[in-house]
Amino acid sequence: MNIIKKIFSWIWNIGLFKKLLILAVVIALALYFLLRGSGGISYITVPLQKGDISDKVEASGTINPVSQTNVGTQVSGIISKMYVDYNTPVKKGQLLAEIDPASLEAAVVQQKANLMKAQSALANDQRTYERYKTLYDQNFVAKSDLDSAETQYLSSKANAIQAQAALDKANTDLKYTKIVSPVDGVVIDRAVDVGQTVAASFQTPTLFTVAQDLTKMQIEVAVSEADIIKVKEGQKVTFTIDGYPNTNFPGVITQVRNSPVTVQNVVSYTVIVSVDNKDGRLRPGMTANVSIVTETKTGVLLAPNAALRYAPSTSTEKFKRQGIWVLEKTGPVRYDVRAGIMDDKNTEVSGTGVVEGMQVITGETTGAAAAKKPAASGPSTTSAMMRMAR
Repeated sequence: MNIIKKIFSWIWNIGLFKKLLILAVVIALALYFLLRGSGGISYITVPLQKGDISDKVEASGTINPVSQTNVGTQVSGIISKMYVDYNTPVKKGQLLAEIDPASLEAAVVQQKANLMKAQSALANDQRTYERYKTLYDQNFVAKSDLDSAETQYLSSKANAIQAQAALDKANTDLKYTKIVSPVDGVVIDRAVDVGQTVAASFQTPTLFTVAQDLTKMQIEVAVSEADIIKVKEGQKVTFTIDGYPNTNFPGVITQVRNSPVTVQNVVSYTVIVSVDNKDGRLRPGMTANVSIVTETKTGVLLAPNAALRYAPSTSTEKFKRQGIWVLEKTGPVRYDVRAGIMDDKNTEVSGTGVVEGMQVITGETTGAAAAKKPAASGPSTTSAMMRMAR
């Protein structure tokens, strides 16, 4: 009590200006606390409208030529000549590079000598066999001698055939020193340089990659196992690339592969999308952000996705069915709805009493706080702010 008396005594003794200032502060504080607790609820609404909506599967993939051929070599050696480079147009049968043929030319000469030697032995053994055959007919040699001569003759004949085959192989290997393009196209990759040694001991090394037609490309899209059931051949696709983020390129699904691809326990399936590249803007290896249109509906009621998630702060009731809250004269009223396809903004809705033009609630603000921006809006509409006293 003494403290209060001292305060009033101090106020009584100060000047008029200070008394008015203290009174203004007290009134302001009283108004603040009074108005803060007397505000109502502001509902953020959007008119329910009809429009078009598409269900899409989002994925990414790599752009590649429809057909590309890896050109390799079946012989080992040093690259002695190079006739093409990156982006070089080539024709079928055109010479791309050469491997030093010196060792293989020597092998051909050696096999020719071996063939001549085998043929000479064959001629000699054939004459011996025919001589023994004549002598046997005249009973001058035994049957065993004739059989030995025949065996030697047949063995020499086999050796001659073997030598001919070895020569043919040496000639074939020599021909393989000339690397030619198997198809018409464009060189998109070159893995060797002049002077580099290539070894074809266990597997054919790839020297060049030739794309047959860069005006027709395909995207190899990895679609998750949750979405693959909605993807079918013939569906339309739009995609963007990092180089043209604001351009939507069209495409069509031509193949849905059944073989699964598992990476870190994530299962996906490869979907092939055919795209046109006549303007040459798409290049092999680019990453495409793909949207696959799996279903499209026109003229259906669309509700913002936020409306399906909204529930009034004053409501604690649990509902089994999905619904939306509509602002009517008496306040928020709930309608059960059946949700259809959805995109990143809206969801197709239908249900008893759900009609176009309803003010669907997407959010609310309380007290004297400023109305906040709606979480979502319908097609070609602006959100409405309607206020009801609590």
